[in-house]
Amino acid sequence: MYNELRTADASARVADSTHNWVDTHAPLWTRPYLRLSRFDRPIGSWLLLMPCWWSAALASGVAGDLRLLPFTVVLFFIGAFVMRGAGCTWNDITDRNLDGKVERTRSRPIPSGQVTIGQAAAFMVLQALIGLAVLLQFNRFAIATGIASLLVVAIYPFMKRITYWPQVVLGLAFSWGALMGFAVILARLDVAAFALYAGSISWVIGYDTIYAHQDREDDALIGIKSTARLFAERTKPALVFFYSLAVVLIGVAFHLAGAGVLAFVALAVFAAHLAWQVRRLDIGDPALCLKLFKSNRDAGLLLFAGLVADAVMRAA
Repeated sequence: MYNELRTADASARVADSTHNWVDTHAPLWTRPYLRLSRFDRPIGSWLLLMPCWWSAALASGVAGDLRLLPFTVVLFFIGAFVMRGAGCTWNDITDRNLDGKVERTRSRPIPSGQVTIGQAAAFMVLQALIGLAVLLQFNRFAIATGIASLLVVAIYPFMKRITYWPQVVLGLAFSWGALMGFAVILARLDVAAFALYAGSISWVIGYDTIYAHQDREDDALIGIKSTARLFAERTKPALVFFYSLAVVLIGVAFHLAGAGVLAFVALAVFAAHLAWQVRRLDIGDPALCLKLFKSNRDAGLLLFAGLVADAVMRAA
């Protein structure tokens, strides 16, 4: 019986996820749920986390106090992974019929029959409750700020049906952490926080356009809209615009927050990484698109490292 279960599970693996710990080490009964949460493909959780960590480090520099930063970094890490999981579960519930028509997504747990809609909904609620437990560790202003993001998260899956700019709505959701760090560390939202938020949105539009090129042909067949379809052969100039805007706006945020030279050095490295992505991109190569998309985690970590170093210098 166990061997039969393993054989069935092997055939249920998600098409664009290979050589991951979920498929090789997680208990068999947990695997469909971990796939729903994208724990077999954690890059999205990392990308959701990056603006949170940027904001926390930048706000700690403004405060000149690092005492809250380590605990905040840990809580943001947990929160990003569980809330991205809840968001992906919601996305899979709403997209269950569409996912079955796309080569890359038809093996996801719901369209492939690994879990029922009811099971997925219950799992989504469980993840949201864990996220709420994390959120309740913060001050009241931060709690209210976090709750305010839920509307954007809820409407995102429907945007690809009605606009060629769903990446903007994804940016609004995935960049919310740029506000949360200020809300947690300073219990307020400075102009710098909004500049960082705007810069992060532009970054998300860029990297998710790269990601969407994997599905461009299938999306066209079933009527799903995206900036990848909108930009098509003009994708590189569009990326130059959005990535440049991201760097400028993040730089404005640093200036408004009084960041020092280490933060701007990190921003220059971040900008160079984005330029490398544009230079390497071939929209006709799905594997390369995925590789470049995933590389944004490293770009984000480099920027975070610079902000932490800057915060340490300012708190000394």
